[in-house]
Amino acid sequence: MDAPPPPSESSAADAAASSSTPAVEGIVAGVEAMSLQERFDLLRGIAEECIQEDELMNLLEKKPLPICYDGFEPSGRMHIAQAGCKVVIWVADWFAQLNNKMGGDLKKIQTVGRYMIEIWKASGMNLDGVEFVWSSEEINKRADEYWPIVMDIARKNNVKRIMRCCQIMGRNDSDELTAAQIFYPCMQCADIFFLKADICQLGMDQRKVNVLAREYCTDIKRKNKPIILSHHMLPGFKEGQEKMSKSDPSSAIFMEDDEAQVNLKIKQAFCPPKIVDGNPCLEYIKYIVFPWFESFEVVRKEANGGNKVYANMNELTADYESGALHPADVKPALAKAINQILQPIRDHFNNNSEAKVLLNTVKKYRTTS
Repeated sequence: MDAPPPPSESSAADAAASSSTPAVEGIVAGVEAMSLQERFDLLRGIAEECIQEDELMNLLEKKPLPICYDGFEPSGRMHIAQAGCKVVIWVADWFAQLNNKMGGDLKKIQTVGRYMIEIWKASGMNLDGVEFVWSSEEINKRADEYWPIVMDIARKNNVKRIMRCCQIMGRNDSDELTAAQIFYPCMQCADIFFLKADICQLGMDQRKVNVLAREYCTDIKRKNKPIILSHHMLPGFKEGQEKMSKSDPSSAIFMEDDEAQVNLKIKQAFCPPKIVDGNPCLEYIKYIVFPWFESFEVVRKEANGGNKVYANMNELTADYESGALHPADVKPALAKAINQILQPIRDHFNNNSEAKVLLNTVKKYRTTS
């Protein structure tokens, strides 16, 4: 069987990228004001890894407004590592059901999805040209386009290759998986083509399925492969915890955590003196605080060195490794910065009655692994 033809109808992604609306026209105007190198640097700067840089440069040269895809699986309260800004945001409710999140209850999953959308909006991200697309709705509307792609991907890969992608679901290939979970990577791979995505902007934990999409392009002799921009994954607060876990509340800061909760979690966080590698507190500073504030302020007594404002991570790292900057100085400063970032979200959930109901409902759900 040949590869399925590209969707003939205008997709949600196309609409977001090509409709003549003031929002999209404003984005295009902003793009035109930037040089090619500036556009490349901006996109490349958000990613820990880019596959491939030359393809990204070529895409930006030829396409004024490429389609950038990201997605999230509604599976519990939203922690700070998931916050960000994309063009097409795929609300993967069916995927959460496949992965048995919320016990496979689609109504609960969709409630969590609406809560997460509230988080995105309350975080202050610019929604111009951004569209939230629910997987269940979009796939049902264009099932004749979607399922042939899924079937072709499944046919062209063996079970062993698909199981190597299980990391995308928070699973290991040694786990006992349901048939639904084995089908999951085929569907996520198909999403990229279904949404006509030029760029996959997801976490490093999603890298394997994005590579699968590029391999599929080779199989079907498709010249333009999706470019992968994989962003850094924040660790959990406990020693040796490579990734935050929503099922372990003490390991992650949730976007609507109150000030006292943030202070306590950071106070208890693993933060060994003079050690930078594997230090979750320093990871937060590097990947959240500096991009947000462009500096990091430490407040301390004169006897301990006095107040200091760090202009970059290299400067902070040097002081930390030497012992001039102590964990007891870092933690309160980090907690203060995170609380400043989260305050607008707290205000939204306190002041918006609909958002408050969503949050209280989600808090009652038991997060499944």
